[in-house]
Amino acid sequence: MRILVIEDSVDIAEAIESKLVRAGHHVTLAQDGISGEELAIHGEFDVVVLDINLPARSGFEVMAHMRERSSPTPVLVITARNQLDDKISLLDLGADDYIVKPFDLGELEARLRAVTRRHRGLAKSVIRVGVLEVDLSSRAAKVDGRPFELGRREFEVLETLASHAGNTVSKDRLYLKLFGHDDVGTPNAVELLVSRVRKKLEAVDVEIVTHRGAGYMLRVRDDAVS
Repeated sequence: MRILVIEDSVDIAEAIESKLVRAGHHVTLAQDGISGEELAIHGEFDVVVLDINLPARSGFEVMAHMRERSSPTPVLVITARNQLDDKISLLDLGADDYIVKPFDLGELEARLRAVTRRHRGLAKSVIRVGVLEVDLSSRAAKVDGRPFELGRREFEVLETLASHAGNTVSKDRLYLKLFGHDDVGTPNAVELLVSRVRKKLEAVDVEIVTHRGAGYMLRVRDDAVS
């Protein structure tokens, strides 16, 4: 997953980042409400971890502004407040879940997985497109039940396209998925990775279609539709 963590406590933010990166996720950190809100609304993230007590702009304000701007990104709120009214207010503003400090980092990761699965409408973490299966939990793909070999970033390309099968995914979204906000990458690197995955799919009943100027779409091949 690509995760935005908005947390002003450096110790907590770095602990969360270390845990999530070790689990294979991409993490971007923001330490105040203003910069965090900008990233949350305009960035491409699978989920946002949002602390309530932030400098410059509170988590309540960030949450409200995200939903006012129709940002669909799921949000898991971190709060030191244990009052029932705060939790109800956060959920009413559009938070998807909350966790109260102090918390276990393993529980945080599990809650993030659950929030993103619910957001995607996946009772199971398996996406099926034609004979292709993409397992988001094990980060593995199969074709007709047999393993489909992919490199890490090749899998991230396929995962992103499969999660939006039948719809166009922009090159910018793929770039952020693959390289994040801080890593060094180029648009040509995205094209190369898409090309490699496309080649591996040649014997499969799905294909990656390029929509010039818009992005890429994963779909079942026309000649495979009965």
